[in-house]
Amino acid sequence: MAASTAHHVGLTVSDLESAVEFYQSVFDCSVVAEFSVAGDAFATGVGIDGASARFAHLDLGSIRLELVAYEPVGEDRPTADLNEPGATHLGVEVDDIDDFYDSIPADVETISEPQTTDTGTTICFLRDPDGHLVEVLELDA
Repeated sequence: MAASTAHHVGLTVSDLESAVEFYQSVFDCSVVAEFSVAGDAFATGVGIDGASARFAHLDLGSIRLELVAYEPVGEDRPTADLNEPGATHLGVEVDDIDDFYDSIPADVETISEPQTTDTGTTICFLRDPDGHLVEVLELDA
């Protein structure tokens, strides 16, 4: 079997510029690449007739976050709660979750204030502009 290494986590977004702005303002991350892809090989590869897409790759420390805006745009779907099969979320570790939480812009939807779980990890969840769940966590030291 060929060796494998994680490369990125991808999120499909409705507005690439707004999504980049959100992740940069909330998580202070930088854009490491921006590009567009189109053509038959891409459309066949993603299984969407006539697809093209614009991409932004953001540096979130130990992972690369890929934000993708597709043409044609697909149907909106309801946002999923964490306990629903198929629900996904992005996890981002911070050094001081209380400081992070206090710095979240007022227009960002949060699920709750930071909560310390039985494992000693403190978590809070928020939603990005497209409703993707983002878990922010501070590990027990």
